[in-house]
Amino acid sequence: MNHNGTNIVEQQTLAQYLTEFLNVTKFKDYAPNGLQVQGKNNIKTIVTGVTACQPLIDQAIALQADAIIVHHGFFWKNEPEVLTGMKYKRIKALMDNDISLFGYHLPLDAHHGVGNNVQLAAQLGILNPCIYEEVAQDLLWHGHLPNPLDAGEFTNNIATALGRQPLHIGDSTKPIHTVAWCTGGAQDYIDYAVQMGVDAFISGEVSERTFHSAMEQGIHYFAAGHHATERYGVQALGDHLAEKFGIEHHFVDITNPV
Repeated sequence: MNHNGTNIVEQQTLAQYLTEFLNVTKFKDYAPNGLQVQGKNNIKTIVTGVTACQPLIDQAIALQADAIIVHHGFFWKNEPEVLTGMKYKRIKALMDNDISLFGYHLPLDAHHGVGNNVQLAAQLGILNPCIYEEVAQDLLWHGHLPNPLDAGEFTNNIATALGRQPLHIGDSTKPIHTVAWCTGGAQDYIDYAVQMGVDAFISGEVSERTFHSAMEQGIHYFAAGHHATERYGVQALGDHLAEKFGIEHHFVDITNPV
């Protein structure tokens, strides 16, 4: 969704608002949350996307964006620290065009309004989404479907909503009414889902071990795609900022089958 605003917000005003709105200081994360690459002070147009990849940056340049906000930014723990190759090209493009980059990882997964998890629930029609308090940082959620579905029906619902065929593991004859989920690379939360007693668990990615966990513990598992499950939080955040500050917002979805 695009919002054509006419106002301007200062970079530090936007950064401070996002820190407070997303409750950034609450989280222990794998990358810095907030302003990662500094651009121009006055921001009129923002682009949002899942990952700060080169095609997203190129689209932001074409849209004459002043800032980009992503879920997957830069400077992850254990990645090479040097600015060479792919990372150099990305950051050079941002700096050459005076575009700020903001990244929000776990705070955007967990937010109760615009977060990836609550937004995924809305996409899939899951009712009464609630956090599972045994998992820290509000990352694991649960809820129920309006009506019980079999595995094939729920698979079709996910595919229709996300535009991507999910991988299903489990007994196709067992109905699904209650669901737990965590977007992205959260496949190992399946054991918590079993503890909760839900019928199914959804994450973005799947591992070899996930098959055995699902089959031996009698729970449905759906791998719906890391990118596909995390498109909606940053888009909702951008819409919120456009309404809050009266600025222009473009969500750019860069195709990713994973």
